[in-house]
Amino acid sequence: MIEIKNLSKVYGKLTALSVDQLEINKGECFGLVGNNGAGKTTLFSLILDLIEATTGEVASNEHSVQGSEHWKKYTTAYLDEGFLIDFLTPEEYFEFIGELHEKSPKEIEELLKHYDTIFNGEVLGKKKYIRDLSKGNQKKVGIVGSLLSEPEIIILDEPFPNLDPSTVMRLKNVIKELNSKGVTILISSHDLNHVVDVCNRIVVLEGGKIIRDEPTTKETLSELEKYFAVE
Repeated sequence: MIEIKNLSKVYGKLTALSVDQLEINKGECFGLVGNNGAGKTTLFSLILDLIEATTGEVASNEHSVQGSEHWKKYTTAYLDEGFLIDFLTPEEYFEFIGELHEKSPKEIEELLKHYDTIFNGEVLGKKKYIRDLSKGNQKKVGIVGSLLSEPEIIILDEPFPNLDPSTVMRLKNVIKELNSKGVTILISSHDLNHVVDVCNRIVVLEGGKIIRDEPTTKETLSELEKYFAVE
């Protein structure tokens, strides 16, 4: 579904990312882990054509994401607060998202009901602008907004920080439910427990390069903990 070839991003003398080849298959829940500066956000930004690659290309369903609009019809993402329109209320933001994807206000209302447990009574109906919400509630708005178009591919960069434990569990259940329906999900996280729990494949980045790529097993968490352990 997503195919990457000879992809790199160089800033001056710094190579932020260098991936010779990577394929992410339809229906995978793909986990990306690595220390700060490993290249996780850079990889996601290149997949979403948010930054220009130095070399190589990313293809989605055999269409290059560079200079193409085709993939945007079935791909959504939430990377950070920059994806939000913070001078809107959550309701206005969700209505805007709905209009982009030709969904009626009634359809959006029904879809939002499915995510009531994530909002936990803290987001809707508060008459607050998004910018005035807590970091955790802003993240809830961004993540749910990425789900409203019922996409085939969802990309989430560090979705778990700033969320309370109950919301983390609810979000993980939503991710598992969507993946069970064939949705392809890409997640980066510093929390090894969370990413191993929801993802069926784990890729480790270090210095912009892929150094591990393997299916998730019952040994994966302990192996990753050993790898990232400070000597």
